[in-house]
Amino acid sequence: MDRKRNTFIKEKGRWLVLGFALPIIVLVIAYGLIGIYPGSEKSIMASDSFSQLGNFFASYNTMLKGEESIFYTWYASFGLNYWSLISYYLGGVFTPLVYFFDNQQIPEFLYFLTLLKFGCSGLAFCYYSLETFKLPKWGHVGLSISYSLMGFGLAFSEMVMWLDTFIYLPLIILGIHRILEKRKPTLLFVSYVLLFISNFYMAFMAGLFTFLYFCARALLLQKGQRKQPIVMYLTTSLLAGGASMAMLLPTILDLKNNGEAMSKVQTILTDGTGPLDLIAKNFVGVYDTTMFGAVPFVFVGLLSLILCLYFFVSKQTTKREKLVYGGLFAVLILSFYLEPLNLFWHGLHTPNMFPFRYSFGFSFLVIALAGYGWERLDKQGIDRLLNIVLVLVLLFTGVKLVGSYSGSYHYVTLLSFGVTVVLSFGYLGLLFLQKKRPTKWLGLLFVLVISIESGINAYSIFSGIEGEWSYPTVAKYNGSYSDIKTLVDQTKEENASFYRMETLDPVTKNDSLAYGYSGVGMFSSIRNRHSLSYLNDLGYRSWGTNLQINYLNNTLLMDVISGIKYNLTKEDMHKFGFTKQAESGEYALYSNTYAMPLGVLTNEQVYEEGKVRSQTSLFNQLAEKDFEYYTFMEPELVELDNVKLEKSEGLVTYRAKDEEKYSKKIVTWEAVIPAGKQAYLSLAPYNYDDLGTANIELKVNGTSQKTRINMTGQYYDLGMYEEETLVEFSATLTGSTVFSFLTPDIALLDLDLFEEAASSIQQKGVAFTVSGRTAKAEVVTNEEQVLFTTIPYDQGWTVSVDGKQAEIPRFKDAFLTVKIPAGTHTVEFVYLPPGLTSGTLLTVGSVLLFGGYLFVLRKRKGDLFYQVTTSGTSNADFETKTKGADDAPLNASVELELENPTASNTAEESVEETSTELSDAEASVTSTKEKKVVEEDSEDSSLLSQFSFSDEQKGFGFSLHTETELKEEPQDSKNEDN
Repeated sequence: MDRKRNTFIKEKGRWLVLGFALPIIVLVIAYGLIGIYPGSEKSIMASDSFSQLGNFFASYNTMLKGEESIFYTWYASFGLNYWSLISYYLGGVFTPLVYFFDNQQIPEFLYFLTLLKFGCSGLAFCYYSLETFKLPKWGHVGLSISYSLMGFGLAFSEMVMWLDTFIYLPLIILGIHRILEKRKPTLLFVSYVLLFISNFYMAFMAGLFTFLYFCARALLLQKGQRKQPIVMYLTTSLLAGGASMAMLLPTILDLKNNGEAMSKVQTILTDGTGPLDLIAKNFVGVYDTTMFGAVPFVFVGLLSLILCLYFFVSKQTTKREKLVYGGLFAVLILSFYLEPLNLFWHGLHTPNMFPFRYSFGFSFLVIALAGYGWERLDKQGIDRLLNIVLVLVLLFTGVKLVGSYSGSYHYVTLLSFGVTVVLSFGYLGLLFLQKKRPTKWLGLLFVLVISIESGINAYSIFSGIEGEWSYPTVAKYNGSYSDIKTLVDQTKEENASFYRMETLDPVTKNDSLAYGYSGVGMFSSIRNRHSLSYLNDLGYRSWGTNLQINYLNNTLLMDVISGIKYNLTKEDMHKFGFTKQAESGEYALYSNTYAMPLGVLTNEQVYEEGKVRSQTSLFNQLAEKDFEYYTFMEPELVELDNVKLEKSEGLVTYRAKDEEKYSKKIVTWEAVIPAGKQAYLSLAPYNYDDLGTANIELKVNGTSQKTRINMTGQYYDLGMYEEETLVEFSATLTGSTVFSFLTPDIALLDLDLFEEAASSIQQKGVAFTVSGRTAKAEVVTNEEQVLFTTIPYDQGWTVSVDGKQAEIPRFKDAFLTVKIPAGTHTVEFVYLPPGLTSGTLLTVGSVLLFGGYLFVLRKRKGDLFYQVTTSGTSNADFETKTKGADDAPLNASVELELENPTASNTAEESVEETSTELSDAEASVTSTKEKKVVEEDSEDSSLLSQFSFSDEQKGFGFSLHTETELKEEPQDSKNEDN
């Protein structure tokens, strides 16, 4: 084993290091050119990386350091199944590295994590390439750079949790090859498990692609040789799925309970696609968008594209191969254009931006076939290669001309066109030089050109991302971190029982996860839809599929019900019951006198149908009152600036006079606010979908607050007034040309009634202490009552009263409640993700079954069913001997064939007559040979000395001038590791 390991490191280690390091170096340069580097002012956190991932990694760091449970978090809105959140956003094996960073250093962590994952994807592909293709070693490195820096990965680089997929994809494909060629399932099993637990969402698409790839490879086998590998593949895949169930099963059940309905097919063709899309996206350095209407990102390098096309025109490629691989390409291409197929790839859920998330499969197939095409490149193929480049240049020219005249493909600039044409001919020239002037420097030139091409493409895509999404500054993420964290920590020191707090000036909707407090706001694909839907009814905006919930623009009633004990704000606050407690930097901390604890005692009327559908009715139910808290009045319109006013029954519409989307449209009102009222301007949008990212900035009493109209509540705080006051206030509208609202009015909260009801609720309140996944309280009641909590309902909760498990009655599937008998009792809620126990048992059982499966394979390796003969290998073109020109042997670039074709063919025929499983004696001989090869090679092992090009007249291909390569064993007998 040690000898094999040393041989592996000696022969392949340096190339693997280069496959890992060179993509990182290219990325460091590309990011540096747009101003992103360690210690830079600009961060890598574009789009969702800023609003979601940075905060989620911060929360994971908090969990690792013992403040939160791995199963449940109190910091995600009202509370959330954290195990499921991890499975989508944080499941990768690299995530625990965040432990070595402070939460204030999350931008730096994401920078290094991104580089690490791109490097590992290059490393994984280099290993796959070394084990799969007969190429010069530099060729493996070049393909690794192209794969690691493919357009899809770069364009979606901010979605760092998806990048793990590209690490495991080459290993899975290699695992498929080992099943087909060697009947060895271990690599496939391990790779699938790592893929499934890293990100279940991308695992679905990668799993589907690799299944199709296996089917394609299986079709290349002779009919009689397909049963064994199919059985092994299905067995291994199912056991790998079972071994992942500790993570997957709880997530599946969570999605079943809280997921969205399946999207319906609205059209046959995908939106915005055109016949020249795939050609346009193979230009160097093009970026259109990752929002809506994007063209699939399929760029994987011009060399790969040229060699992939050569694979299909090479005489050494069989008709069966052309049909099989062409069919796989056809499935992927049709999926880009047919909405039913496109939707299926996305799990029957229409993606919210970042479309065609499976297009990495197309890129991988291009570069994989490029490897096979490169193997088959011979002297006779150079003319075909020239024709391919000429056709490509004509197609590129046609797309550029069509784009120039039609206005489509505007992102294909003259510069990208010029670079693409030059590099196309450049690669042709480099391939031609293999025959004319063999030199050790040519390999370095290949890799240098590939690196430059990948660097140009990376820089262009990153520039596109910056223009569309922007790379925010590090200061925007953590500039206020120490101030906010100081105030948050102060509240923790002052409170032993559970409470919530929120900020009126959030950095993102997930601030509570970053700073470690229980809040309301959240933006996440993993969410508790039942509780969020009810909270939307109570005034916290969370409409549609409940991807988001926002604290801003609600009322004092919901502050009480939600248990909001503290507010953070940059501006002076005029909310009744809130008093300033402390300041840190530009933030001030206000405490709420009337905040309700986590639980409150009430009666069984809370379960009655239609009883508590609004915040007012719920407030009255908990206070046991029947008050009318609000009166309403209309404000007087004072002035319109750049606004046309249109009125209809119950509606008003404000239109921009200048018809400019981002110009300021200002509406000014005034009103006389009576004494003893908290006033709210009610602006309820009518055209939610049309507003998009439109914003409103409300100015009153010298303060201002800017919010997104369709993502926050409708009650804009105008302040609290002890005396009758004339108030002037204005709304500045931006981000749209048309704003439609229900007729604006002012809601006046009666503070006397509010104070009486809030005090009543507090008297019946039940304080909880929370720790990890438990919430515990002492309850004293003179009669049987219902303990109502604002803990989101989830099937993973169990409750015990005095140590005895009790029933959890359903309250709109929104919050936890439990009936409490008269007396003094201890109530404890405990959370465990549904399916975790069963999933863990399945994981353990599947691992044991796979171990038993391996044992059976080893015990029965003499059984023909478990053996593989060369004639049954999946790469039929390499390892079968057929008749006719189309079926000729395809390893024309292997030196044994070039220098002694007769001996090579004789050896191949000999191998075909025997199993690839070696006897102990044969293994000993092989090991001795390997040792001798290593010793002979040790005298001249520099990188340059191992790579040059052949000028032999017998064939046009690579010659690897080392004893190792010249003495290499036939492909079937090398590398017997799983």
